[in-house]
Parts: sequence; structure tokens; C-alpha cells
Amino acid sequence: MNNGKHNPGMNGKCTLVGAGPGDPELLTLKALKAIQRATVLFVDDLVSDEIVAFAAPGARIVHVGKRGGCKSTPQAFIEKLMVMAAREGENVVRLKGGDPFIFGRGGEEVEHLRAAGLEVEIVNGITAGLAAVTSLGVPLTHREHAHGVVFVTGHAKPGDAGTDWPALAATAHSARLTLVIYMGVSGAGRIQTELLTGLPAATPVAVIQNASLPTQRHITTTLGALAGAIEAGGLASPSIIVVGDVIASLALAAAHPASVRAA
Repeated sequence: MNNGKHNPGMNGKCTLVGAGPGDPELLTLKALKAIQRATVLFVDDLVSDEIVAFAAPGARIVHVGKRGGCKSTPQAFIEKLMVMAAREGENVVRLKGGDPFIFGRGGEEVEHLRAAGLEVEIVNGITAGLAAVTSLGVPLTHREHAHGVVFVTGHAKPGDAGTDWPALAATAHSARLTLVIYMGVSGAGRIQTELLTGLPAATPVAVIQNASLPTQRHITTTLGALAGAIEAGGLASPSIIVVGDVIASLALAAAHPASVRAA
């Protein structure tokens, strides 16, 4: 084990660490230990300063910001930096918002690192889609309202047709699924239009910005009014859009102020 020491002359280790949705108290113990042991950390834009502060005083912090719709560090360059650092004997942590394997491009990075002959470990984090609804006291599944949940991206890579929203809407309606849409705010109008081909306009929707952070805010609306509600509320990225009957329980919570809230 590297134990946080720089070992020149031998390959180091790479760990992909999920930093969770933002609240430092939602870090797992395993994630905290990995951050503290790292000699170099490559940090995504959505990771809070409070979490980065857990790194050892002598650790090198490299910010490799990646946020949808903004200028980002090229993925290939990030992977190159990770390989170089590991081959120099560093204990490398790739610190990502949420979970590395849920829209975090962790799969691509693991493939690249293993192809370079490096040891890779993955430490899960709480994904923003779960933290967002939990913060409202709402479940993603419910025996009466939702038999399953689908995590889906609203942002396709260039040249990709992206999600087949009409097909997904039809499946969600027939199978009673909750839809959790990441990176969907900028395309909310198109997503709304295509989901309406298979879901009722009255389907409840919540949009949560900055989940788990002190700056968190949210709106509740219906699928038929989604795009207008986002614009009127001034919500922007990073936001999670949750579509499904589980959101209807927010009206019940409003009627009973002593309802459960996330810790």
C-alpha cells in the first residue's frame, strides 16, 4: 500500500473517489481516508473547497474543472496527467462530484489507467440525484407510486443522438418509474416536449439546484409547465430534474410541516 507516500522509481496508485453531492458530511469514511492519503489530487469543478481541505498539507492539488456548458479541461489531458503522476510514484486521487461511475466519466478513466498498466481503485460517493430528492424528504421508489428509478443524462456528447425521450417516457409511464435527469436544465424545453409524448402533462416534477449545499433551492411543478417554471425560478446548472409521482408527496409534506427532512 502507498500509505500517502511518494515512491519514485515505482508506479503509484490511482483512486477514483466520489466526493458526493457537496455537503462534506456526506463523504464516506473510505473517501475521506483516500483523500487524506493522496499525494496529488485531480479535482473536478463541482467538488467543494471544504472537501478539498481534507487533503494532506503537502498534497498537490490540481483543479481540472469539468462542468456542462462551460470551458473544461480536455478529458484526454486529465487522463494523461493521472498516468504521468502515477508513474512518478504518486498516490493519485481523482476527486469527482457525486459518484465516479454515474455520469462522472469514471468508466473511461478506469479503462485508460488499466490500459497503462496501473492499479486502480474506485470509491463510491452519494450521487446528486439521490441527495437531491432525499433533501426534500421524497423517495425515489415507493410501493404505491414508483416501482423503479432511471438515472439519465440530459446532455449528449457531440455527434450522439442522445436519449430517446419518447421511448423513455412510454416506458416510465407503463412501468411506473421515477426519472432522474442530470445535466438537463439547458435542454429542458426539448426534454419536456419529448417526454410529453408518453407522460401526462400533470406528472409532478421537482428541480433541485446545488443539492445538499447551503445554497440549495428547488421548485416543484408539472411536466407540462417544466421549462417555464425553470426560467421563472431562475434555476441553472448544477440541477437535477426529477419526474414522477413520488414528487406528489411534497404537497403532503407542505400540509404537514413536521415532516421528515434529510440529515
